Amino acid sequence: MRRVALASCVGTTIEFYDFYLYGTAAALVFPKVFFPALGSTAGTVASFATFAVAFVARPVGAMIFGHYGDRYGRKQTLIATLLLMGMATVLIGLLPGATTIGIAAPVLLVMLRFAQGLAVGGEWAGATLLAAEYAPPGQRGWYAMFPQLGAPIGLALSSATFLITGLTLGNTDQPFLDYGWRVPFLISTVLLGAGMYVRWRIEETPVFRHDQRQRLATRTPLREALSQAPREILLSAGTLTMIFALFYTGTTYLTSYGTSPTGAALSRALVLSIGIGAGAAMAAGVILSAIASDRLGRRIVVMLTCGAAVVWSLLLFPLLNTRTPIAFGVSVIVTLTMMGLAYGPVGALLPETFPTRFRYTGAGISYNLAGIAGGAIPPLVAAPLAAAFGSFSIGIMLCAISLLSLLCTKALVETKDQDLQDLRLGFSARY
Repeated sequence: MRRVALASCVGTTIEFYDFYLYGTAAALVFPKVFFPALGSTAGTVASFATFAVAFVARPVGAMIFGHYGDRYGRKQTLIATLLLMGMATVLIGLLPGATTIGIAAPVLLVMLRFAQGLAVGGEWAGATLLAAEYAPPGQRGWYAMFPQLGAPIGLALSSATFLITGLTLGNTDQPFLDYGWRVPFLISTVLLGAGMYVRWRIEETPVFRHDQRQRLATRTPLREALSQAPREILLSAGTLTMIFALFYTGTTYLTSYGTSPTGAALSRALVLSIGIGAGAAMAAGVILSAIASDRLGRRIVVMLTCGAAVVWSLLLFPLLNTRTPIAFGVSVIVTLTMMGLAYGPVGALLPETFPTRFRYTGAGISYNLAGIAGGAIPPLVAAPLAAAFGSFSIGIMLCAISLLSLLCTKALVETKDQDLQDLRLGFSARY
């Protein structure tokens, strides 16, 4: 279990490190490097639009990699997702800017971002299945927590590498814009090698091997998932929508807000330092909620967090509007801690919701549909919404999303004591 926990955590850490590098760069660098002709505001919107491209790709990645993961196994599929993400990230770090190759620069950037989305679309479900299908009874929430820790660790690492690179290059922005921002992307090659080594050393999960021996694997996991579990897919996606909305608002949008002259007008170093602290707070939330979910149940922990998020969403932007460094730091840290508290239990909740024969596909589609609804749309519409109706309107949007997730979680069944092997029979009997 230690090896499985390490493999799932290291893999998701690398995947999310690569994925969040792009989000940080989209807020700090890409408007000037890839969209200089559009100006500050339009360039930022265009940059966040390329950021959102990955969320469109993620359900596609979930279907492609879910198909192979459900038919041929979790291990080989997870190696493929890791390799694709690493290659796309390194190529972004090598991509010339718009002043060098013109319109080809943003076009290639979109293509590479799409590849990142495909990889993450297949990564999360496989990593959580790897941990959950190995976990002993009564400890599934704990072990399924390790792939969940990849998100906060990846966030902290991406913020730290940008911070160290910026401080190394001095106080002027030009060296950072010219080549400094590329360093964190290129460092991904080292992490990729470590992740590939760890994943090669693990075995296929016992639950999947049992299904293979019993010849229970399906040839059409996508069709079975969509025909037999549409309710579970939609409710699971709705449950996770708030998690994505809080996370990408607390990272991508607030990173841009924190460094903007019309926002908090803080230094890049301070904003990135706050991001590191927020990653640590988010990790603590993941750990605490995963432990609680093994004792209290998955649903109750997520529902309590959704209720708290309804209130916090309405307080967030009045607090930000005080425009002090302390208020900004508290806003980011509380937002991501709340996200972590909801995120911890879902590493076990989604694998427990679907049977083995289409578990990878069902969990992956649910997770990545939520990514579109909560991760792509809110950061993209936040700036225009604030410009038209004031920043409090973003809080109202987050409040509505939190209510949606609360209702969807309530409609799901509790899965804490579910045997993953017996789920195949119990699930089939319902249809």
